[in-house]
Amino acid sequence: MTVKVGDKLPSATFMTPGADGPQPITGDEIFKGKRVVLFAVPGAFTPTCSARHLPGFKDHAGDIKAKGVDAIACVSVNDVFVMKAWGKDQGISDEVLLLADGNGDFSKAIGLDFDGSKFGMGPRSQRYSMVVNDGVVEALNVEEAGQFEVSSADYMLAHL
Repeated sequence: MTVKVGDKLPSATFMTPGADGPQPITGDEIFKGKRVVLFAVPGAFTPTCSARHLPGFKDHAGDIKAKGVDAIACVSVNDVFVMKAWGKDQGISDEVLLLADGNGDFSKAIGLDFDGSKFGMGPRSQRYSMVVNDGVVEALNVEEAGQFEVSSADYMLAHL
């Protein structure tokens, strides 16, 4: 079953790069009592994700937060070390929280996973963006396969 507007997000634990190495972070720590823009990419270092998706949220972080958003987070079915390297490559500091969904558990739990085996990628997350208000999905924008529009920072900014 795919998550929809009005649903509470399932309990989850992600890994995030920390100053002292990989750190677990729970969904409650990310979403409880906050309004968060969460977006997902099929993979760190992939072309659209690196050239447009993450950079868009980095560039518009201030504008997005000015519209009543407490945090911006990016989730990908990659390990935390890949997410750390990608963040460094992209010049991410505290604009975007990078969340490793290493085994794809969160992506599966919300029904937004896909099998990228035919591309040699294994299980992955679909490309999407959502607004999460105190753990509840307020808005959800899921891309059609191969598309990049409704999950972009520009689209999110225009619809907050």
